[in-house]
Amino acid sequence: MLELMILLICACILISALLAVLLNNLLAAIVSGGLASLFAALSFLLLAAPDVAMAEAAIGSGLATFIFLYALRKTGYWENRE
Repeated sequence: MLELMILLICACILISALLAVLLNNLLAAIVSGGLASLFAALSFLLLAAPDVAMAEAAIGSGLATFIFLYALRKTGYWENRE
């Protein structure tokens, strides 16, 4: 059962990573990349590595997504969309 859950989460990682690459909207691509990192943290948790899962969730999903959103705001992405 655990192997099936891990395979399902790995499929979700691949799907969200592909969406991050293929989407034309930068905001949706950033959110999709953060979601891939969150799925990776969940897979680390299921594989009994809670310290790695916490680091991935905090840095990979949280901090990196925040930095990308901040950079997108500083470049004036939303002002140029109108």
